[in-house]
Amino acid sequence: MPLNDRIILGIDPGTVIMGYGLIHISNNKVNPIGLGVIKLEKYDDLSLRLKKIFERTIGLIEEYKPDELAIEAPFFGKNVQSMLKLGRAQGVAIAAALSKNIPITEYSPKKIKMSITGNGNASKEQVAAMLQQTLGIKKEQEFLDATDALGAAMCHYYQNKNLGNSKKNYTGWKAFLSDNPDKIKK
Repeated sequence: MPLNDRIILGIDPGTVIMGYGLIHISNNKVNPIGLGVIKLEKYDDLSLRLKKIFERTIGLIEEYKPDELAIEAPFFGKNVQSMLKLGRAQGVAIAAALSKNIPITEYSPKKIKMSITGNGNASKEQVAAMLQQTLGIKKEQEFLDATDALGAAMCHYYQNKNLGNSKKNYTGWKAFLSDNPDKIKK
């Protein structure tokens, strides 16, 4: 699908709340088509939460048929256990997309905030306010994880809107390495 007609699914991974947001780009116009959160706190077992993340991500892919996935990378904090859980949530969402052959791009929280607000240290509220202004969405405190996910999708759009159709997307390591054998260290 050409870069000027596509659907991007953005995900803000989390094991308690996972945000998602979808945008449709048509003729270089961006329209939000869905956003929300998946609340997982009612599940005590981490593996059950990860299963729900996988299933819901598959459900979003089947419902909206996105062409690409933009996902927020785990940030490096002091709590190693939190980082590990967040990395697992991200990995499960990525695995769901890969299982449906959806190309994935990961963005750091700073990169997303910079793309949306011009400030890499912006708060969730500032990101939400800018998206509200840019896309005309309603800003609700409960959905800050959803607007973060929408921010990931918008960041992906901003990063790729001037590339034309020359950018190659890959659905996994095997595809990437077959096109880039020079990247393998021997």
